[in-house]
Amino acid sequence: MTKKQLALEIIERLKKEYPDAACSLDYDEAWKLLVSVRLAAQCTDARVNVVVEGLYEKFPTVNALAEASVAEIEEIVRPCGLGHSKARDISACMKILRDEYNGMVPEDFDKLLALPGVGRKSANLIMGDVFGKPAIVTDTHCIRLVNRMGLVKGIKEPGKVEKELWKIIPPEEGSDFCHRLVYHGRVICTARTKPYCDRCCLQDICKKTWV
Repeated sequence: MTKKQLALEIIERLKKEYPDAACSLDYDEAWKLLVSVRLAAQCTDARVNVVVEGLYEKFPTVNALAEASVAEIEEIVRPCGLGHSKARDISACMKILRDEYNGMVPEDFDKLLALPGVGRKSANLIMGDVFGKPAIVTDTHCIRLVNRMGLVKGIKEPGKVEKELWKIIPPEEGSDFCHRLVYHGRVICTARTKPYCDRCCLQDICKKTWV
């Protein structure tokens, strides 16, 4: 079985296992996902979802958040960790959306990357979830699982993992595939305990490379 064949089989099995997999960050507007994904760095999505409720209650629009001081934002987002740097990036990002994009999130990967605090992982998440464009989000779950499964070999750097996955993952499957990896990584192919291989839908085809 080639890597591409293995990838297609994994995709199909994960579809059956997690048919409703989606982004676990709560949002109803593109700019809110942009804020949440910045807050999610070194923080759980569950905590971010709680914290942003207070943030949006006080600053319900791009303009309101752009006009808020970094200190005001930091006071609310501090529970997510790295409060000052995250607040600074969110403030700067909202100002750019207000001043350059009429309050809208740009539908362009390079323009997203140019926003403060936005890296490839965040830009891919926005492109895939908000705009429905081909995207591969190489978060910690993705990197761990694709190495274990044998889709990549010994590659830990997110950009390099993304580059390798683009070679074997159909573009239209990338975004949902990565969401399903998150679900699978939380429940079965865990990081802090031994993976639950006996319950895994991929046990007969996984390379079981522990990384």
